[in-house]
Amino acid sequence: MTAAKIKTMTFEEAFQKLESIVETLEKGESSLEDSMKLFEEGMELSRFCASKLNDAEKKLLRLVKNDDKDFQLELME
Repeated sequence: MTAAKIKTMTFEEAFQKLESIVETLEKGESSLEDSMKLFEEGMELSRFCASKLNDAEKKLLRLVKNDDKDFQLELME
């Protein structure tokens, strides 16, 4: 799967594919070449999922001035 195709996936689709790759690799039945390809795809999916989670977290946080005139991050409700 190419990086461009991964970028069109939802978080849930990417995570499900990543879980599938991990299960396949854990079985240890793939050739070294196939395992390396799966590993590389898994790393790409992992980066994609981490980025999506990071983006979601940023949307849920906001900077607020507290009583001490300092700023702190707060979860949006």
